[in-house]
Amino acid sequence: MIALPSPQQLRYLVALAEHSHFGRAATACAVTQSTLSSGIFALERQLDAALLERTGGMRPVFTPLGRELVGRARTALAALTALVETVETARDPLTGPLRLGTIPTIGPFLLPRLMPRLREAFPRLRLWLREDITERLVDGLEGGKLDLLLLALPCDCGEVESVTIADDPFHVAMPPAHHLAAHAEIHPEALAGERLMLLEDGHCLRDHALSACGLPGAAASEEFAATSLHTLVQMVGGGLGLTLLPALAVAGGVSAGADVVVRPLVGAFGRRIALAWRARSPRAEEFRALAAPIAEAMRGL
Repeated sequence: MIALPSPQQLRYLVALAEHSHFGRAATACAVTQSTLSSGIFALERQLDAALLERTGGMRPVFTPLGRELVGRARTALAALTALVETVETARDPLTGPLRLGTIPTIGPFLLPRLMPRLREAFPRLRLWLREDITERLVDGLEGGKLDLLLLALPCDCGEVESVTIADDPFHVAMPPAHHLAAHAEIHPEALAGERLMLLEDGHCLRDHALSACGLPGAAASEEFAATSLHTLVQMVGGGLGLTLLPALAVAGGVSAGADVVVRPLVGAFGRRIALAWRARSPRAEEFRALAAPIAEAMRGL
């Protein structure tokens, strides 16, 4: 019989790849650095293969085979997680812990209204939240650290299943003295030649806005980028340019107290709010059941 690697060995390998540092990987696995190093060395002996180059530094360098096995280890850990989830789901759906990841352009504006609804609808559900950019949330989902994502489509989300909650159209934010501020709504062609302020790289809303920036003549500023929508609004209020804001954030008060005016953008420009989970997850029906209270919370904004 083939001696199979243990789940803990696979976790050590994946953690080392994710953190690129033996000490931080050990901390993430709640073990000492020597325990993690010994576990990976034991895995190499068991497989009779070198997974790391022995450079003597603290930053690990994976061999080509090691890099391939990191991906396979993630898949194996996700399969083991699904096995446990199958049992838990059969026992009592939508109870116990659920690890939900969401992006910064959704969470602050939706969660304050959503959480009371979820507590009322699913009183035995214990929701653990993580806010991060889409790429890192998808990595967490694939690695089994997260169960479910609340994010914006379109995105490069890997092998996931999803259900769309609602459309989230763009609005245009501008200083009160801007010549477009007198309009009740903004037509796309009016953005020709305007300077658009965006979030920094890594935020999916930047990609969505850049797609909308394909409108005639609209140009994105490459000199400044904000780390949050609230900062972006303040930059617009300071006269640095215009920006596109999702309706969810506008309804959630992102521009409150800022010296800006906000007008709807005419046309099908925006994003879609969705739930996403690992493909073929045994909890798919549970996750779909969460769509209704989320949609209700969005209607209340």
